[in-house]
Amino acid sequence: MRHRSRNVRAVLAAGGVSMLAAGCGLQGANAYVPEAQPGSVERVDSLEGVEVTVGSKNFTEQLILGKMAGIVLKASGAEVNDKTNLAGSNASRQAQVDGAVDMGWEYTGTAWVSYFAEDEPIEGRIPQWEAVRDRDLDENDLLWLEPAPMNNTYAFATPEETAEELGITKMSDLAKLPVEDLTFCVEAEFNNRDDGFRPMMETYGLPIGDKIPEDNVTILDTGVIYDVTDKGDTCNFGEVFTTDGRILALGLTPLEDDKAFLPLYNVAAVFQEDLLKEHPELEEAFGAVSEKLTTETMLELNAKVDVDGENPANVALDWLVEEGFVTEPQ
Repeated sequence: MRHRSRNVRAVLAAGGVSMLAAGCGLQGANAYVPEAQPGSVERVDSLEGVEVTVGSKNFTEQLILGKMAGIVLKASGAEVNDKTNLAGSNASRQAQVDGAVDMGWEYTGTAWVSYFAEDEPIEGRIPQWEAVRDRDLDENDLLWLEPAPMNNTYAFATPEETAEELGITKMSDLAKLPVEDLTFCVEAEFNNRDDGFRPMMETYGLPIGDKIPEDNVTILDTGVIYDVTDKGDTCNFGEVFTTDGRILALGLTPLEDDKAFLPLYNVAAVFQEDLLKEHPELEEAFGAVSEKLTTETMLELNAKVDVDGENPANVALDWLVEEGFVTEPQ
C-alpha cells in the first residue's frame, strides 16, 4: 500500500469536504437567482412576463446547473420561480412528471436505469439519450434536449502518483497488477448492485473472491472514500463520481471504463413539451450551454463550491459570463 502526505488534505479537512455526500456536497440553496443581461443568449419577446419554474436535486452539481438555468431564463426575459434543492431524485422527477416544475436537468442513465427500470444500458451518448427522449416524450410529455458531453458516472480512481508508479490508465490495466496492489474502497450500495462493483470486476476478468480476495475490499461510507483513497493506507482504488470536485482537489486519477460496463450519465436539459413548443428559442440557448458542459468543466465548477466554499449561484453566473452566454447587469 502506498502512503503519501499531501497538504491539500489539511485544507479539505478544514473545509469539511470529507463529510460531503457522494459526488456532490449537500450545499444549502435558496431562491436567489442572480440577475444577468443577454449575451449570446438572446432576449425572447414571447417570454416577457412568463413564469418558468426551475427545479433541481439537492446536490452541488444540480444546484449549479439549476442556477444556470434560472440565469439563462432570466436573461431570455422569463420570470423564474426557483425550486432548486428538491430532496432527492424521486422528488425532482415527480415534480416534473406532475408538471409542478417546467424545466430541470436530468441524467440519461438515471432515467433509463432508475425511472424506466431498464437493466441493460445502451452504449453511446446519443443512442442512450434517444431512447430516454422518445420514451419520456411519449409517456410524460417531457422533452429532453440533446445531452451535454459531461458524464457523471461511477469510476475507480487512484492518486496520480500511484497511477504513474503502477503504469495504469484504464480498468483493463488492473489485470497486470500483483494481487497485493488490487485493493478497493467501495460503498455498500455499489458493492451489492447487480450493475455494480462485483459484476464490473467480473467483466474485467478479476472476480472478487477468486482473482481478488475479499479482504482486499473495504466497505466505507461514500463521503470518506475520497480522502481514504488519497491517503493510500487502506486502498489503492476508490469508488468516485466522475464530476466530483474532490478528484481535482486531491489529485486523483479516474481509470477509464474501457469495456463500457457502466451506464452513461450524461446530463440534459428537460422541459415540459408545451413550454418548448411555445418558446422554441429556448432550445438553441440551452443547447449552446449544454455543448460547453464537459466532465472537466463540471469538475472545476463543483470544486469551486465543495472545496472553495463558493455559492452555487455565483459559480453558475461567473461561468456563464466567462463563456459569453450572459453579461452582468450594468
